[in-house]
Amino acid sequence: MLTKRPDGEVQPGVKWGPFIMRIPLIHLRFSLPDMLQGFAVAGATGLALVPYFMALLGLNFEEAVMMAMFHSLLISFSWMFFGDPYAPGWLTPAIPFVVAFITAPAYMGDHTSQFQAMTALSLNFAFILIVLGATGLGAKLIRVVPNVFKGGIILGAAVAAFLRVTKDGDAANVFQSAPIAGTLGVVICLVFAFSKPLQAIALKNRLLAVILGFGLLPGFVIAGTVGYFTGEFNYNIRWEILDVSGSAMSLWSKASPFVIGWPSIDIFISSFPLALITYILFFGDVVTGNEMIEQAQKSRPDEKLELNGSRAHMATGIRNAIMGIIAPFFSTQGVLWTGIQVVLLKRWAQGRDKVDSIFDSIGSFYAFGLPFLFILLPLVTLLEPLLPVALAVTLILTAFACATLALSLVHDATERGAMVITAMAFSVFEPWIGLLVGLITIAALCGIDVFKPSKPSEQSKEQ
Repeated sequence: MLTKRPDGEVQPGVKWGPFIMRIPLIHLRFSLPDMLQGFAVAGATGLALVPYFMALLGLNFEEAVMMAMFHSLLISFSWMFFGDPYAPGWLTPAIPFVVAFITAPAYMGDHTSQFQAMTALSLNFAFILIVLGATGLGAKLIRVVPNVFKGGIILGAAVAAFLRVTKDGDAANVFQSAPIAGTLGVVICLVFAFSKPLQAIALKNRLLAVILGFGLLPGFVIAGTVGYFTGEFNYNIRWEILDVSGSAMSLWSKASPFVIGWPSIDIFISSFPLALITYILFFGDVVTGNEMIEQAQKSRPDEKLELNGSRAHMATGIRNAIMGIIAPFFSTQGVLWTGIQVVLLKRWAQGRDKVDSIFDSIGSFYAFGLPFLFILLPLVTLLEPLLPVALAVTLILTAFACATLALSLVHDATERGAMVITAMAFSVFEPWIGLLVGLITIAALCGIDVFKPSKPSEQSKEQ
């Protein structure tokens, strides 16, 4: 029996320590539109790293799919066991740094050493997150960061996402690999997600309202169909079921430190700076997610979305630790999938008659924590041509959502200018250099007073 939420309260669940576990069909309802778009978007995006696993780490197709499934399993269970109102995903901006790290001369060609390096990165990152979460320092850091610096981080994510979509030769550049179908899919998804005129028409047109209710799915269906007829997508369907036990054992023997050996102290030390850099990206995602939720919360006073920085740190740290000792590929366990978070929040903000709880949408999107799609190779191979579309759509949605959010955080022209410079620094340079440039720019242009915690009365005025 579904547990009813008192008006204005947090969605019920089972509290354990600092976390809240929510059981499907007991603490949250099933949402068909969210599940269908989750199959298309989460499935295709989750498979996007399969070529990396095969080319860089020497895995075969079945092992690579198994690794993608395990990563998606951890992501899909995050909201269920830990209770954060985020749609979790990868720390995507860190992937180029990670690839560069494991393809350095010290690791290139030695797959055992590469997996050990991934384990070291994952455990280092988990250590940072769990320590900051358990001590409460991470949550305090998030609270004291001024809006101008938050805006710089968020706008930097927008610029970086847009640059990656348009970068020549990048897997996300669908405009180059499938110009007709890819462009059509991206435009339809963007318009369906954000167009005010279309939303106004949908209020009077029931059919359009139903179509818009399926979120990103219509864009994927249209892109896939058009791509087939233009010859941009080739579908080579494999009518098989993934051999889960065989693939899992094979992957375990190649990747787990319990079999191949643990990283040396030197590998832990050499990978620690990259883990610290990745924390900056994690911090930016938490800030972005919190700001998105706080803005959407104004439309839904019937459900209180509880934000807890310490819990987010520890939950992500635990996922990274588990991933690092079973199937390590660092930066696949982040706190937020920005593009999907904005889509799910927009539907949630439309009212309780559309979706009762944000966890209904998140849970259904991630198929209640069971990414069984990866087992069905016909569906895997059906989605394979759509991988560039999935990457491009999520990055474009991320860019648009982050840009609009960042610009709403500051209202002073000088702060706006400092925010733009900070954003460009984050998107062009390595994260730690972007952090340094942003701090210096904001201190020089806006003064050091912006870094002082606001008094309660001032915070209430800002809100």
